[in-house]
Amino acid sequence: MSAQPEQLVTTRLMLATDVDAVARIERASYAFPWKPHLFEDCLRARYRCFVAVDSGDCVLGYGLLSVVLDEAHVLNLCVDPVWRRHGIARLLLDRMLAEAEAAQARNMLLAVRPSNRGARELYADYGFTRMGTRPDYYPASDGREDACLLSRLVLRQR
Repeated sequence: MSAQPEQLVTTRLMLATDVDAVARIERASYAFPWKPHLFEDCLRARYRCFVAVDSGDCVLGYGLLSVVLDEAHVLNLCVDPVWRRHGIARLLLDRMLAEAEAAQARNMLLAVRPSNRGARELYADYGFTRMGTRPDYYPASDGREDACLLSRLVLRQR
């Protein structure tokens, strides 16, 4: 039986009490995870931080968005490995796009590892296009990995 995230999962603002669950997902997902204090810093900075939760309020994924002037930056988007391929990342990205639009951001930007095929496919489905490369951006087991810099319009030109 496949999960139906539109029925089981909602998004809400991340709370300080969610940081442990978010950090657990981060550690399960990345060889070089963010430390918990970075999530706390994002909350203190009043970035737009969201979690996807099930009906029991269990955190299944998270998304962090910074909006400055007319640009929105996806800082992090991650789903618990058990819940991947169930539409959770799409729910979070939809929420972040809605927030960017409400803040009147014109562009949304992000960086993604070239080796992260699933994320690159998701972003391509949402109309993100490559705008450049940031060399040696990410730590990797064999040194460093470049970042693909992607962007898309949030607001349509009037």
